[in-house]
Amino acid sequence: MGKIRRSLSFFLFTCLVILFACNEDNAANQTPKSIGDTRTYFPDETIEWLNLPPGFRIHIFADDVPNARSMCLTESGILFVGNRSGNSVYALQDTNFDYRADLRWTIVSGLNMPNGVEFHGGDLYVAEVNRILRFPDIESRLDNPSEPEIIIDDYPTDRHHGWKFIRFGPDGYLYVPVGAPCNVCLDEDSIYASITRIRPDGSGRELFAHGVRNTVGFDWDPLTNELWFTDNGRDMMGDDIPPDELNHAPRAGLHFGFPFCHGGDISDPGYGDDRPCEEFTPPAQKLGPHVAALGMRFYTGTNFPSKYRNNIFIAEHGSWNRSEKIGYRVMLVELNDEREAVSYEVFAEGWLQSQSDIRGRPVDVEQMPDGSLLVSDDHSGVIYRIVYGGE
Repeated sequence: MGKIRRSLSFFLFTCLVILFACNEDNAANQTPKSIGDTRTYFPDETIEWLNLPPGFRIHIFADDVPNARSMCLTESGILFVGNRSGNSVYALQDTNFDYRADLRWTIVSGLNMPNGVEFHGGDLYVAEVNRILRFPDIESRLDNPSEPEIIIDDYPTDRHHGWKFIRFGPDGYLYVPVGAPCNVCLDEDSIYASITRIRPDGSGRELFAHGVRNTVGFDWDPLTNELWFTDNGRDMMGDDIPPDELNHAPRAGLHFGFPFCHGGDISDPGYGDDRPCEEFTPPAQKLGPHVAALGMRFYTGTNFPSKYRNNIFIAEHGSWNRSEKIGYRVMLVELNDEREAVSYEVFAEGWLQSQSDIRGRPVDVEQMPDGSLLVSDDHSGVIYRIVYGGE
């Protein structure tokens, strides 16, 4: 009888331990709370080796986010993060409002370069190389996401420039770029080197912009609802040409030059004789050569000084094909009242400490509800937060 009682006691103890653990997990993964307050918080671990304008500080919002790439943020404070060299999509949450993510979920793994993520109508959209997936009602299912719906799966399968950045535009369409499957080439299929758009259910695909070698970031001007996007220039023309581009597409149907013309006025040595540069829409702003300009956002918050409002932040991933590396920074492009680019200047730098000391590679930028700015870094697998607190 003593042996039976001991066995029964051990069984009851084990049940209590399992029940307590389950309750703890449920409590930790409850419905996210809003982070839409207006506190300005300076964590102790401010990164001193990164340089920003006076009054700004930067700290780590999340680490252990392997190959952190494109980001999207929900109103309830869930940050979704895609990656390119990996195969997963993550969700992060700051539950105690200390401006550092304390929860992380792996939403899905085993995908084909799931760089692009977007949240729309309660659903998470994820872009693979050749298809777009939708995870319905994702915020209530972070612990157990449903099987994704395939809304479209007939995009090209080329992995060269095949990873995608996606966003919903003010017209309700999902914008999906298709990079050139090469350094420089002219493919007979017009879907290459373009920006397409589709309805939320994947139907009605149309070409919105042409001659776009590889855009991995775009946004709409909050004052005009017009599209702006970054574009990476071709390689193998030298260290200093062609420039990367910031382009402005106020309407559908414009052609931005690739592969015939680069930077608005540089004729391609192989294709330039076919069509002159005058036929195409020039960049709104020439960026640095080979800086790999990726994510961009119009800043609409109130935490930063007024000079930044309605202007553009660009994450420059950094050169790999230049004898002296450049980029590895976040840039600011200012627009005038006519919405023309008038300046291009460094906002945050220091990830490139020297030609042999690379500490990070910015990929995307995302604005928080309090007006601070997140920056993803796929080299270090972290996400930074930049906040302003005055002089």
